[in-house]
Amino acid sequence: MWRLRIAEGGPWIKSGNSHVGRETWEFDQSFGSNEEREAVDSAREEFQKNRFRMRHSSDILARMQLAKENNFTFDLQKAKDETPTDINPNTVSEILRKALSYFSAIQAHDGHWPGDFPGPLFTTATMIIVLYVTESLSITLSSEHRKEICRYLHNRQNIDGGWGLHAEGESSMLSTALNYTALRLLGESVDDGPDMSMPKARKWIHDHGSATMIPILGKVWLSVLGVFEWSGVNPIPPELFLLPSLVPIQPGRLWSHFRMAFIPMSYLYGKKFVGPITRLVMSLREELHVHPYKKIDWKQARKLCAKEDVYNPHTWLQECLSDCLYSFGEPFLTQWPISYMRKKALQQIAEFLKYEDDNSQYICIGAAQKALSMLCCWIENRNSDAFKHHLARVADFLWVGEDGMKVRVCVGQLWDVAFAVQAIVACNIAEEYKNTLKKAHDFIKASQIVDNPSGDFSRKYRHISKGGWAFQVADQGWQVSDCTAEALKASLLLSKFSSDIAGDQMETCRLQDAVNVLLSLQNPNGGYGTWELARTYPWMEIFNMTEIYADIMVEHQYVECTSSVIQALALFHEKYPGHRKDEIDQCIRRATEFIEKLQNDDGSWFGSWGICFTYGTWFAIEGLSAVGQNYGNSTCIRKACKFLLSKQLCNGGWGESHLSSRTKAYTNLDGKKSHIVNTAWAMLGLMKAGQVQRDPTPLHKAARLIMSMQLGNGDFPQEEMIGSFLKNGPLCYMAYRNIFPIWALGEYQKLIHQGDHQQPNL
Repeated sequence: MWRLRIAEGGPWIKSGNSHVGRETWEFDQSFGSNEEREAVDSAREEFQKNRFRMRHSSDILARMQLAKENNFTFDLQKAKDETPTDINPNTVSEILRKALSYFSAIQAHDGHWPGDFPGPLFTTATMIIVLYVTESLSITLSSEHRKEICRYLHNRQNIDGGWGLHAEGESSMLSTALNYTALRLLGESVDDGPDMSMPKARKWIHDHGSATMIPILGKVWLSVLGVFEWSGVNPIPPELFLLPSLVPIQPGRLWSHFRMAFIPMSYLYGKKFVGPITRLVMSLREELHVHPYKKIDWKQARKLCAKEDVYNPHTWLQECLSDCLYSFGEPFLTQWPISYMRKKALQQIAEFLKYEDDNSQYICIGAAQKALSMLCCWIENRNSDAFKHHLARVADFLWVGEDGMKVRVCVGQLWDVAFAVQAIVACNIAEEYKNTLKKAHDFIKASQIVDNPSGDFSRKYRHISKGGWAFQVADQGWQVSDCTAEALKASLLLSKFSSDIAGDQMETCRLQDAVNVLLSLQNPNGGYGTWELARTYPWMEIFNMTEIYADIMVEHQYVECTSSVIQALALFHEKYPGHRKDEIDQCIRRATEFIEKLQNDDGSWFGSWGICFTYGTWFAIEGLSAVGQNYGNSTCIRKACKFLLSKQLCNGGWGESHLSSRTKAYTNLDGKKSHIVNTAWAMLGLMKAGQVQRDPTPLHKAARLIMSMQLGNGDFPQEEMIGSFLKNGPLCYMAYRNIFPIWALGEYQKLIHQGDHQQPNL
């Protein structure tokens, strides 16, 4: 049975905080009782049977183990309790105690809440390709690993034989071609798989034009493997890295996540690297293409992309530039003596990637970038210690659920912990869960980044990080604006409790370091991006080469990040009114103006990191409320309340589809189904805006719905994806289903305890 290991190191692993937050899985034949093994098998069978109806796993393996370690009886049946006949302070308290008891039981001993973080369905395949090319597959992945990865890939296959860009998406060429390839590399034969899954996948690929129709990211990976030709890839010239930093297209000025993928991709392109051409690779050349491999027109193939994959079509300017680079630029740059520039660019990129590897402890900024950097590291020196460090960190990204084993988008813990603390503190019974709060507080303190990147980090295109918090573990080292803000908020809220409840306070100088990071990240327009300041211009998006994503070139500013910073700085200013007062006041004022300008005509705000208008509007209300705005004195908040109320469903809930992010228009879930997290966000926004003083009935209906959805063990059901990125990339935050219902009911409980308005009678 699989065992989850928390905060443990290993060979070739270094850590600056004793591995706090690290999660790895190992297969232990003797682990678990017969009953637990049967429960796991039952959960797997149940998921497989219902995989087209319920797309997401519920993290049963991890939660079952954590609950056992915390002496909590874990009930896999999780039947819903009878809906309360009335809502009053006592019934809400009972629901909250049940929810908090369960949530505390699935907290790890180091203070965080372990969980899956699924998103794009091609990240697992890219890691498999790297391990195969570097001849590390059998070294890194045991037979049990490979078995579970195959289970996952088969479970995620759509009825038509393809794979979507994400778990809820219709089939795409990118995911289908890469996942088919990954299954073959893992040992599946051309006719293997449950329900003829391999032939069905191959048929889907052929019916949709074959792998020549794959987007550029897939073209790069298939070229690396040797089942595509580099002459079929639009140019990704590494020489761009040699440009002065003043030039807008210099890769160092691009958005951090795109930059850390583009640069190693340009290295691979510049090298025209191809892995060993094995018999399996030769077979895949025939399986993935409808025409004989040697007769494919690769020059034409570079412009092809399946219509199912095109979300952000190439602009005519981009096409012209690609044609010029392909026909004239690339031949010119590869001829001596001009080819010296390429050699120099590749050397500098290798040094740059080594710097990033060292400063992120070989975790890198995300799974996609990790796979690319690891491959480049191997190409530079396949026997290097650096590559061994890279291999050791692959385990950090692997996650096992009842749906199988997959590669997570990234390792995200701090974000959930910061929200979890605020949710628990919102409850009037928070002191009953002091051990949970203490552990969470210790995790937050241990997760703060204590140093800037090494050396002259600005020349490596890095921002200050000392005092910030990363979305992932502290060892990864990439500060994020809203993660820093939410962790600072949580720390300040916990400072209001005694040490008996929340543990020792964080030192004032460390809180001030966090403020320094936040102030340094504000853009000239008053808004906040994610990892860094905006370094280039919005018009650079016309050169977006990905086809599948939008707004990927530039560090844009977001209502969510900006709101988090306003809230954190306002709370800090309340406790430390004399520290950098004028700068904080000016920062908050400009950030507030930025949020006000972003409001849509219908009263909503677009949320870029959650789904979608519900998420953005909640954040905006929280930010504006932090500076004293409310329903009575703010037109923005009045419009926001009107928007939220207009989207409430008949059953009292809200349910927004990931299509809202894609189309930029509010879209309900199919059948106007409610989503418990959307409902909680809307409740939190309305309560913060003062809706209860006007008409509490919508809140009573929403609270009743949330309470009715609680399961017998205190958990809440896993539903559709609720996170988002780059407009077309839904994410699933596994802890949200627990955090936000608790938070919403905690705030609601305070209101009905006040007794200054009509009691619910529903």
